[in-house]
Amino acid sequence: MQAQAMTSPPPAARAADNERELALLRLVAQGDRQAFARLHADYFPRLGRFLARLSQRQELVEEAINDTFWVVWQKAGDFRGASLVSTWIMGIAYRCALKALRRSEGAATEPLSEDYEDPGAAGLQADQELRDWLGKGLRHLPLEQRTTLELAYYMGHSCDEIAEIMDCAVGTVKARMFHARVKLRNLLPALGGMSERGGR
Repeated sequence: MQAQAMTSPPPAARAADNERELALLRLVAQGDRQAFARLHADYFPRLGRFLARLSQRQELVEEAINDTFWVVWQKAGDFRGASLVSTWIMGIAYRCALKALRRSEGAATEPLSEDYEDPGAAGLQADQELRDWLGKGLRHLPLEQRTTLELAYYMGHSCDEIAEIMDCAVGTVKARMFHARVKLRNLLPALGGMSERGGR
């Protein structure tokens, strides 16, 4: 595993996207509802896919998304461009999700697989089996480790961006990734039934 998603856009494309989103955010800071609606439309599916990986309860996912956009509307003028707009918004979403989970008193944190299905996830049966297998492994990880891997490999964020999103040190991100990989290496063979087949 490398700390970059295979589907992550090239740096030039990310920079162009960020400039467009930054322009929208500046308009939102001025109270432009059309700019806010555009930002909402752009981010709603992305936030849905991310937050659905933190909880299987649709109402908690929707609550966290609504809370995220409320903060974006209120705080758009405070954004100074020290990070990508996407990193800022994802950080807000992560914190809103944690608050929603705490309010629900430890709701299950298994991925929601129905209403927020990633359109890129469809493929051959073998691919789906691999995704299911990895999904089972990820669900056995502590929330912080799982979220770190999700942000890196599924969403294409760098270690620096993940540190900002999760409000921790870069070293902490790298440590979580290391420990998560070790756990997955130990978990996946058993989850795939390899131990029952004599390790094949």
